[in-house]
Amino acid sequence: MKIGVLSIQGAVTEHLKHLELCGVEAVAVNNAENLSAVSGLVIPGGESTTIGKLIAVSGLKNPIKERAKNESLAVFGTCAGMVLMARDITDGIDGQPKLELMDIRVKRNAFGRQRESFETELKFNLFDQPLTGVFIRSPIVTEVGPGVKILAAIPEGIVAARQKNLLSTSFHPELTGDIRVHHYFVEMCKGI
Repeated sequence: MKIGVLSIQGAVTEHLKHLELCGVEAVAVNNAENLSAVSGLVIPGGESTTIGKLIAVSGLKNPIKERAKNESLAVFGTCAGMVLMARDITDGIDGQPKLELMDIRVKRNAFGRQRESFETELKFNLFDQPLTGVFIRSPIVTEVGPGVKILAAIPEGIVAARQKNLLSTSFHPELTGDIRVHHYFVEMCKGI
């Protein structure tokens, strides 16, 4: 099985390494041909507006949306990836690029600037033991639709959610040595 990491901008290498540790073939995706060969796609953190514009320019926006909506592609967005996957962004710029895949509303940069970045232990509903959440200029989910399952939350709001073949986290699981979230995504891809 091949799982792709969108390689336009952001923490690509870290996601590729985590996926490889999960025992799958991890490939960089930067065009529609690469995308057609994968069962799942990770949209990494980075700058959501830049990534969104580059997805459109590279011709990936419609293929990602179509495959995700017909459930022939699992998609996992981290941080900026979560913002891009949201149906609604409360503090986006005019013309904010987005894929509108998940029935969630997010607030971008919910915790402030880079210097307000932090780590915290999270109770992730799927795991017996907590995991470390690394938050860097992260969004937060402020509202979910009826088909969305909340997987983790902190006092400020929801930080991980799943809707069918879609997974998103506001934190960066690729920046720790813990591969459980990536392994969970690999299992999602097996159902595709």
